[in-house]
Amino acid sequence: MKLKLTIVTLAISVAAGLAAVAGSAAPARTTSTPGTIVQVAAANPQFSTLVSLVKKAGLAGPLSKGSLTVFAPTNAAFAYLKAHDPATFKAATTNVSVLKKVLTYHVVGKKIPATAAIAAAKSGAKVPTLEGEKISLSLAGGKIKLNGSATVVKADVMASNGVIHVINRVLVPPSIGMK
Repeated sequence: MKLKLTIVTLAISVAAGLAAVAGSAAPARTTSTPGTIVQVAAANPQFSTLVSLVKKAGLAGPLSKGSLTVFAPTNAAFAYLKAHDPATFKAATTNVSVLKKVLTYHVVGKKIPATAAIAAAKSGAKVPTLEGEKISLSLAGGKIKLNGSATVVKADVMASNGVIHVINRVLVPPSIGMK
């Protein structure tokens, strides 16, 4: 009987010790909901230009609601626009009306995960944006292209109100009529 009691006590002590070690070595995992599209973008330094312009245009609130897809240009994409089309860059960054058109041209009013975007791109689909004009989707080298110029470089960055697909160029709506 004493042997059984010793074995049970030893087993309890080992289990308690393992639990203590596990607790200190690996904190309990918590699942957290990602922030809104704007919050997720703001937390990533490669979107500092985009977030700054979204705030300037007064779009932070609207882009934090609903179910959306944002084709988000990086800081490098804005630098490319500035270097290759300075007139459009200047208009988009100094004229709030033009800025809103450019930014909302990157937003689709529903969540489109990469799998759905790829399927749409295979058929050469055009998706309507919040700006009102459409973006054409295609595939090139296995990557999603937008309007034949921007490439999705990272897909499916999830947010609580939709999804972000990172792109390497700024999309300019055809109605702006610049380069």
